[in-house]
Amino acid sequence: MSISASMVKNLRDRTGVGMMDCKKALTECGGDEEKAIAWLRERGLSKAAKRAGRETSEGLITVAFAKDGQSAVMSELKCETDFVAKNEEFIALAQGVANKALEMKTDNVEALPAEITDLTDLIGKIGENMQVGCLAYMALTQEGIIGSYVHSNNKLGVLVKLHGPATPELAKDIAMQIAAANPMCICPDQVPAETLAQEKEIYLGQAKEEGKPQQIAEKIVEGRIRKYFQEVCLCEQSFIKDEKKTIKDLLGKDTTIVQFFRFAVGA
Repeated sequence: MSISASMVKNLRDRTGVGMMDCKKALTECGGDEEKAIAWLRERGLSKAAKRAGRETSEGLITVAFAKDGQSAVMSELKCETDFVAKNEEFIALAQGVANKALEMKTDNVEALPAEITDLTDLIGKIGENMQVGCLAYMALTQEGIIGSYVHSNNKLGVLVKLHGPATPELAKDIAMQIAAANPMCICPDQVPAETLAQEKEIYLGQAKEEGKPQQIAEKIVEGRIRKYFQEVCLCEQSFIKDEKKTIKDLLGKDTTIVQFFRFAVGA
C-alpha cells in the first residue's frame, strides 16, 4: 500500500513522533493508523508526545555568521535541564538550527524544514521536551558591521548591526553593552509614547508627594526623565568599560546603531 504524506502527517500530529518513524509504522501496519499508533507505543517511540507539555526553561543561544560577515543568525534551542543543554547532540542541533536559518535567510521558525525543527526523535532518545525558541536574522544593506556576543554559559546572546565606519572590536563592545545593560531601545525617540507618559505621571506624583510646587515638580520630572533615558536607551547609557563615556560618545558622529536582538534563555 502507498503511504501518502497526509497519512504520515496525521499520525505525527496524533503521536508527536518523527516523520520517518510514522512512515515506517504505517508501512508496517498496512496504512492502518490505529495499528500504527499501537506499533509506535510498543516500541516506546510515542513517549516524546508525553513530554511535549513540559516546561523548557534551559537551553542554548547559538550564533551563525555568513563567511563574508554580511549576515548572521541568532537562535535559541530550549530544553528542560542544563544537563541536556550540555549534551553534544543537543549542541550540534542548536548550531544546525542557526546554520539552516542563515542559509535560508529567515527568522521564521515555521519556515525551517521539518528535519531541522522535528525534534521528536531526539526527545525520545534523550528524554526531555525540546523546542526551537527565538530566531533572529540580520543582514547588512550598506557599509557597516554586524557584531555578536554570547555569554560564556551560552544562555545569553546579542546580535547588533552598525552602519558607518566601525571595527569588529567596537561592534563586540556594543554587543557586550547590550548583554549587560539590557536596553529597551536604541535612542529616546524610540521609547513608546505610552511608556513615557506613564513614567512622567509617576515622577510628577512623586514630586507632589514630596510637597514640591508645580513649576519645581515639572523640572524634577524633566531631570528624572533624562535619567530614565540613560537607563533604558542604549545610546544614552554609560559604557560598561568606561563610565565617563556614553555609547553615543563611543560611536562618534558617523556611526549609528541600526538594530539589535538580545536573547536570554528562560526569559
